[in-house]
Amino acid sequence: MSTATTDLSDAHPDAQVAEPIFNDFGGELAFFGPIKTIKVFEDNALVRATLETPGKGRVLVVDGGGSTRCALVGGMLGELAVKNDWSGILVYGYVRDSEELSQHLVGIKALGVHPRKSEKGLHSAVADKVLNFAGVTFKPGAWLYADADGILVSEKPIHS
Repeated sequence: MSTATTDLSDAHPDAQVAEPIFNDFGGELAFFGPIKTIKVFEDNALVRATLETPGKGRVLVVDGGGSTRCALVGGMLGELAVKNDWSGILVYGYVRDSEELSQHLVGIKALGVHPRKSEKGLHSAVADKVLNFAGVTFKPGAWLYADADGILVSEKPIHS
């Protein structure tokens, strides 16, 4: 079966569908994999630390609270994602270095772009918690499928 979100949505109408609020920034428009979650606020230290670990084809879901005051992912983090085998990054927040990100062969979706980098050490961050945004519940280990048509989340793999 295809991993196209339209086909998966038709075949699995119970899959969660994210609100259409995200834009594409990575060099790959379609990506999927098991979810790894982190929650941060205007401090991307845990984003970097996570992307420095082996991704093993997972998708990093970052709940940045939708803050419009800075970016949480930039060109260097996009490069880390590729190097460490992350399938994609979904950011409920903003990215920067958009031209550079588009050259990295990893899927990246975010709300938009922002030129300011995040601060370090300002706020606490947590990993592996259930996150809720864009009308979807993101659980660690659930599966995320993304492409130009949107984002689906399923408790288990729904492609074959």
